[in-house]
Amino acid sequence: MGQAHPPRRGTSASAARRTAWVLVALALVSINLRPAITTIAGTMGQLQAGFGLDAHLLPLLGALPVLAFGVSAPCGPWLARRLGTGRAVAAALLVLAAALLVRVLVPGLLLPGTFLAGASIMTASVLVPQIVKANRGTGWWTGLCTMGFGLGAALGAGLVQPLQQALGGSLAWALAVWAVPALLGAALIHRTGQTGGRPDGTGGAASGAGLQETTTAGGATSEAGTIPLRKQRTAWAVTAFFGLQAMLYFAVTSWLAVFLVSKGQTAADAAGLLAWFSVAGLPASLLAPVLAGRRAVLKVMAPGLGLLVAAALIGVLTAPVALQFLMVGLLGIVQSAGFGLGMALVVIRSAGPESAGSLSAMSQGLGFALASLGPLGAGFLHEWSGGWDASFWALAAEAVLLAVAGFLAVRGRAVSVAAAEAEQLGEPAAVGR
Repeated sequence: MGQAHPPRRGTSASAARRTAWVLVALALVSINLRPAITTIAGTMGQLQAGFGLDAHLLPLLGALPVLAFGVSAPCGPWLARRLGTGRAVAAALLVLAAALLVRVLVPGLLLPGTFLAGASIMTASVLVPQIVKANRGTGWWTGLCTMGFGLGAALGAGLVQPLQQALGGSLAWALAVWAVPALLGAALIHRTGQTGGRPDGTGGAASGAGLQETTTAGGATSEAGTIPLRKQRTAWAVTAFFGLQAMLYFAVTSWLAVFLVSKGQTAADAAGLLAWFSVAGLPASLLAPVLAGRRAVLKVMAPGLGLLVAAALIGVLTAPVALQFLMVGLLGIVQSAGFGLGMALVVIRSAGPESAGSLSAMSQGLGFALASLGPLGAGFLHEWSGGWDASFWALAAEAVLLAVAGFLAVRGRAVSVAAAEAEQLGEPAAVGR
């Protein structure tokens, strides 16, 4: 019998390079998944003059991406099963680039183009946890992705006006230019996905080297022992956590600036504090998934974040103008940590890559559908009560429900779309045991 040879250094170096490229690709993909929304939000006052949009359609324009999120979430796993995960994300980014161009360069397509952009974003977004799980990524991987979401949102909001000035005052081109990073992201994630195995998914996930997930012969997942997600309590708890934190986020970002103006802030200062809300949360969105990787921390963190969000909301409501910078920053930190934890739970509480993809589609699809009610509910309570107290106290009560969902999400069996998947991958059945 021949002597076994140790692994070659070249093989190890090649695997390290592939891992590095996967991380770079994930970061670039994540950064591309928010500017399509925040660039429009940051130029809402110019859209009537720039594109002839009826003022009555502005609320619909703001709601379209979230509505698209809710209806398009199943597209990601469906595409991944047919193209492979890397190619599916690349295809979604190509459609996103096309949507970013046609919605501002073709008359009359601002609304349908924005909906298509939202659908493309969600198709790619639900596959990010699946890529992390397939590559056995750590909490730093998920943290890098969630920070990329926040960074992309901040860049979209902060750069659209300077870009408009640099491009001769053209709002259309200042919005269309964001197709360029989407194309770069598509090229990189497709190139990285090519190294991970065949389109049917075999050969990549088992080693963690690529973006494709392991499937049975012929590219189809085994149906033996399939357990529907709707019958798994952990799946519903993770979905509730993701949806509630998203509802809080969209309610806060929609109305925070208006609330601050009512408290005596100037419009410019209120806009600056809204940007500070996003920037302050960037480190938390990176660190929350890392800390969640420790079971003892996760058991406290998941319910604890909801209570901290509730306290921060009441702090913003009651704080004087002089303390709003501090309170808005604290709210941004705990709110962004909630998003990071929501993404991390999809990875941590799923038994394998395919389960992560299915749980991601369920939690983000239903979660964002739920999130669309946040801005509407907060606005209705404001109109009904004539002030902001009712809105903020309702949001604080919702944050308490977030704590309950977090408590339930970290207990019970890991989510699996196949009964034997958790055992095959060596995943623990429960975090709390």
